[in-house]
Amino acid sequence: MDISIIIVNHRSWKPLEVCLDSISEITSPKLKFEVIIVDNFSNDGLFDHFVNKYSNFIFIKNNSNTGFSNGCNIGAKNAKGSYLFFLNTDTTISLNALSILYETYKKYPEIGILSCLQIDKKNHYFNQKKIFPSFTQVLGITRFFYRKLNKKRLQKKFNTHDNLFYPDWVTGSVIFISKDWFQKVNEWDDDYWLYFEDVAICKKIAQNKGKIAVTRDVTIFHEHGGASRIDFETECISKTEVIISNHVYINNHFNSFNKNISHFLLIIGILSEKIILSFLSLFLFLNLKLKTNKYILRNLCLYYYNATKKQTWLSPRSVNYQK
Repeated sequence: MDISIIIVNHRSWKPLEVCLDSISEITSPKLKFEVIIVDNFSNDGLFDHFVNKYSNFIFIKNNSNTGFSNGCNIGAKNAKGSYLFFLNTDTTISLNALSILYETYKKYPEIGILSCLQIDKKNHYFNQKKIFPSFTQVLGITRFFYRKLNKKRLQKKFNTHDNLFYPDWVTGSVIFISKDWFQKVNEWDDDYWLYFEDVAICKKIAQNKGKIAVTRDVTIFHEHGGASRIDFETECISKTEVIISNHVYINNHFNSFNKNISHFLLIIGILSEKIILSFLSLFLFLNLKLKTNKYILRNLCLYYYNATKKQTWLSPRSVNYQK
C-alpha cells in the first residue's frame, strides 16, 4: 500500500460525501491507496448509511469526540500505507493532485511535511505564508507590528516563483507525510483537541531538521469552515477551542519567561475583546456573528476557572486532560 488517506469526521456528512465522491473517481494502476474515515462520535444515525454507500473504504467509529489529533492518530494506527495523507472532510481531491504530492514528496528527501495550494468556493487562495507563533505575535496588534517590522525578510522568504516554497507550518486540512516521519515525531499531539495541532506537528518536524513544504503544482478545493461551522453551537465551541489551543501551544513551546507573559496578555486581550463585543450584541442582537461572542466569553470564563483549579491549560475535551 502506497498511501493511506485519513479523514476525521464529526457530523460533517454533506461535505464528507463530496470529498469521498471525489476520491472514488480516482483510478490508478500505479498508485495503491486506501481511505480511512474516523468518525468522532457523530451519533446521528448516518454512520451505517455511509459505511454501506462507500463499502470499499474503511470506517472506524470512535465512541467519543476525542478531537482532531486523536482521530488522526487512530486512523494512522490502522493505516497500511507507507505515506499518510490527512485530509479535511470539506476538501476534494483528484488523481493528479494525489500523484503529484506522492512524487514530489519522494523526490525531495528533506521534506517532512508536504502540502499544496488551497482554494475556496469564492476562488480565493488560502494564506500559506505561515510562521511559527512567538512571544511577539500573541495578539493581533503585535502580529501586525511584527510583520511590518520584518516585511522585507518575510517577502524574501515567501516571494519566490519556485514550484516549492517553505513556510514554518501548514494547516492540518491537507498534510502529506511519510509514516517514518510521522513515527519519528511521535504522531499528532493529543494535548490539542482542535486547532494548533498542525502548528505543533510542523514544529516537531522542524526541530528534527525536516522541512515543511508547499507545492504550487497542486491546488485542492477546501470549503473553509465546512467542517467546524456546521451550526451555531459547533461554531461557538470551535472558536473557543482556537483560544484554548493557543494557550496549550504557548505552554508547550514557549520558554518560561515568555510563557507567563504570553498567557497573561492573551487572557487580558481576549477577555477585553469578548466583553466589548458581547456588550455590543445586546444592541445588535440580530447579528449572529456578534452573538457568538457572548457564548465564547462564557466558555472562556469556565475554561480559565478550571485551568486555575486543575492547574492545566489543556482543554477539558482533550484526551490528556485529567478529569
